[in-house]
Amino acid sequence: MGRVVLVTGVARDLGRRFARQLAAAPAVDRVIGVDVQPPRGDLGSVSFVRADIRNPIIAKVIMREHVNTVVHMSVLPSPGAAGRTAAKELNVIGTMQLLAACQQSPELEHFVLKSSTAVYGSSNRDPAMFTEGMNAKRSAAVGFTKDINEVEGYVRGFARRRPDVRVTTLRTANALGPGVNTPTAAYFRLPVIPTVLGFDPRMQFLNDGDLLDVIEHATLADIAGTFNVAGDGVLMLSQAIRRLGRPALPLPGFAVGPLGSAMRQARVADFSREQIAYLAYGRGVDTTRMRTVLGFQPSRTTEQAFAEFAASIEPGVISERRVRAAESALAGALGGSRGSRPALTDGDGGHHG
Repeated sequence: MGRVVLVTGVARDLGRRFARQLAAAPAVDRVIGVDVQPPRGDLGSVSFVRADIRNPIIAKVIMREHVNTVVHMSVLPSPGAAGRTAAKELNVIGTMQLLAACQQSPELEHFVLKSSTAVYGSSNRDPAMFTEGMNAKRSAAVGFTKDINEVEGYVRGFARRRPDVRVTTLRTANALGPGVNTPTAAYFRLPVIPTVLGFDPRMQFLNDGDLLDVIEHATLADIAGTFNVAGDGVLMLSQAIRRLGRPALPLPGFAVGPLGSAMRQARVADFSREQIAYLAYGRGVDTTRMRTVLGFQPSRTTEQAFAEFAASIEPGVISERRVRAAESALAGALGGSRGSRPALTDGDGGHHG
């Protein structure tokens, strides 16, 4: 028999695309896509089950469908319209309930977590490259960085309780592609790109096609462990902005926080506290294990992944409405930031795509 795979988070574009791609693999018999809302695009041969992973009913779905592989893709990198509390509940409580359901399933053989390099955070204490055995150099007190650390902690606990189940964790760099909608992509689509004055962080990217391919590779391979995943090389933020052909707006640390709040309210971009730290300190991860143990090599380097993304947002893609909203947010932030306390104080994290 081939694999029967349950994929969470198929209402989001990447989850839907992955489920469709996996369903075409010869080694896969069936793919069941799960989410609280139906996907907007075509799922092809994927069976959709409307279910909330925060509800214990997910255990019945796993049992009823005889699932032997679970791919968890519904950890949200940004709160979006749902708000921070709802995002944390989905990320942390959802993962706990999903793992409790997996614990009950005697047929389960493999669990794959789509995690993020945001687990390492971003700070001025960071090493040149994080390896999988390293932890964040500052405690992740808030936001997605805290969520993803908690999620990985629960997954490690599950692996100890179920040593018969292969557990694979993929810490992926920010994914970029023409159709990708993440905080990173939204940031680079801004008509004027704010930066933190005096900082030029190193960044790594992963092409969205490579992201889907590495999750498929990990799902079908009999390899357990934790792996950093990123395109080869790094790109400085200043280089990335120049290649977009857009103006940068360097701001002192105390002005970036108010700007982020203004942009969130205007729904122009989703700036979080950990994203601001990332824009100051960046992040680099060592991908040796990805190549030598997992056996995966991305088809595009960091530079090539960014170049493809940049080509998809040439002038004319951003509407006048978005330009006006960005200008209004910038003016409001600069006007209200005088006398504010510095927002960039502890550099406690980084964001994902």
